[in-house]
Amino acid sequence: MNILALDLGTSSVRGLVLDADTRPLPGALARRKIDLAIGDDGTGTLSGPDYLASLVDCLDELADAGHLHDVNLVAVSAQWHSVLPLDHAGAPLGPVITWLDTRPGPVGGTSGPADPDGFHQRTGCWWHRSYWSMRLPWLREQSGPIARFVGLPEYVLGELLDSAPMSVSQASGTGLLDLSTLRWDEEALTLAGARPQELPPLGELDWHGRLRAERARRWPQLAHARWSPPVGDGGASNVGSGCVDPSRAAVTVGTSAAVRLMQRIPAGEPMPQLPERLWRYRVDHDHVVTGAAYASGGNLFAWANRELRLPQGAELDAALALVPAGGGRPADPRFGGDRPPGLAPAGTGRLGGLSFSTTSVDILAGLMQGLCELVAEDLVVLESTIDKPVGVVLGGGAVAASTWWRQAFAAALAPRPVSHQRNPEIGATGAALVALGRFGDAVDLADIGRTDELVLPTTTGRSHPQYPS
Repeated sequence: MNILALDLGTSSVRGLVLDADTRPLPGALARRKIDLAIGDDGTGTLSGPDYLASLVDCLDELADAGHLHDVNLVAVSAQWHSVLPLDHAGAPLGPVITWLDTRPGPVGGTSGPADPDGFHQRTGCWWHRSYWSMRLPWLREQSGPIARFVGLPEYVLGELLDSAPMSVSQASGTGLLDLSTLRWDEEALTLAGARPQELPPLGELDWHGRLRAERARRWPQLAHARWSPPVGDGGASNVGSGCVDPSRAAVTVGTSAAVRLMQRIPAGEPMPQLPERLWRYRVDHDHVVTGAAYASGGNLFAWANRELRLPQGAELDAALALVPAGGGRPADPRFGGDRPPGLAPAGTGRLGGLSFSTTSVDILAGLMQGLCELVAEDLVVLESTIDKPVGVVLGGGAVAASTWWRQAFAAALAPRPVSHQRNPEIGATGAALVALGRFGDAVDLADIGRTDELVLPTTTGRSHPQYPS
């Protein structure tokens, strides 16, 4: 049995084929870059139909190369928080609003939850621009009549499968779900000005999807494959990093970044008290992740590489090696603003300490170090929820590619033990483990190494672009 793992990311969509032990098959990776519309006003959107076309291209590529034979399970890791308004025919009424978009704000004089802390404890979220409780009323003001709302995974999978309900994992990222009852929260629906019929149906515990007949004719190898409920990318990354219990926190740096701790808390069981500055989402019906996220990650390198004429490849590695961990120029890396609960807008990034001797590498190192410091502060808060220090596993394409960034994290997070996951496709691998229910095997299957190793990931069977975002 093989597994097709899809990663519906922000900067790219990827499909890779894994064996029964979630090991990537050599060369069985297809990837398409996604065009994001980003503006100084906080815009962060993408085209739903174009995204679907990119996913179809990935599946065509894998099928044409013969990689989809023996696939009988499809696992999906998908970005949290996206929302897309649809008309009565199910056609998009505009672009997908991604997590990166900071434009939504309160409308109509709404004052928010009656008990903000109680709302936070129930939903794991805040009344904030990143969540549907504030996004849906704002979207109604931006466009004409809206029939219903979906997230990106529901839109894409709805075009491929016989049905595409919203998984509890994706629903938890909307800020409208009661994490204990796994039902829409009544106060959150009131704030959103939404009725349940305007939202995706919530998937049942045993839901699995199948390709539509016309899609199965295009990819006959997948005609009988079961599609598992999409897992929020942060939860999938924890599992793929081997961080499935409170002894180890995952620090993931992809396009954005996050620090998260995973716990087994089945639906209906009491939730631990959630600190004011942390969120909590569901991985599935039995597991939650608690943590903090940042709008900047690998996109910091992408910006620096585009604008600062950085040296390339081994030359960049050698130049960074001369900058001590904790070095570089002072920088605020919040180019994309704050993710919840922060309210800093896009364009909050700052560079300091510049002189005529400052190099592009000094600036890059300062941006990387700035993110390390943000993570270190929130990790202290995260540890307060379990009253003991944790080990840390770094993951994601950006840290997999950068020895310097791994060492900077190790220095910032000391004295905690810090290691890194060498497989850059932790989201897709984690989603496969969730689909298989193999949480207990995640630690043994993780490809974890020292923070000072420079090892080319082997997921694709070939070398990878440096510092991918």
